[in-house]
Amino acid sequence: MRLWTAQSSREFNLGIFNQGDYVGAMHDKVLSENISKVLYPDDKVEQGKELRLKQQYFLVAATLQDILRRYDKQHSSPADFADYVAVQLNDTHPSIAIAELMRLLLDVKVLSWDQAWSICTRTFAYTNHTILPEALETWPVELIGRLLPRHLEIIYEINHRFLQDVAPDTLETRSVSDASL
Repeated sequence: MRLWTAQSSREFNLGIFNQGDYVGAMHDKVLSENISKVLYPDDKVEQGKELRLKQQYFLVAATLQDILRRYDKQHSSPADFADYVAVQLNDTHPSIAIAELMRLLLDVKVLSWDQAWSICTRTFAYTNHTILPEALETWPVELIGRLLPRHLEIIYEINHRFLQDVAPDTLETRSVSDASL
């Protein structure tokens, strides 16, 4: 992933400024630019946990959109994307990238689930070199649902399909054990 800088589209709110609330006039600018001011704020408080998720999504989304933009300049179909792009996730921090690429392929490129998932599984690789808690980051479902509802839907669907893939076929198991009696 790349390091991006968030820049507000407005310097300050002139109406609020003219009313004498000079700090309040900068409120929206400060909030939007906080995403890239200091990475990995302490997540022991709820605001820190929320800002960390926003930061991780911001960096992942900007990177993947840039990668897709560059890919689209030279290729007419996303089908070969994984032949030209590899993304290495070195811990859990950028893992929301999987759901983001799925969202882009499903909602923007309008691919089927199977096409998008095939591209994702061939594009991403994951390595984790530690079991320290800070490298095994987790987010509350409520937080993801509030900030990234579409991504949560995609995560649930990935989980559902994975569980279907690993579930034993009860009919086949039963018929094998019945035949051995």
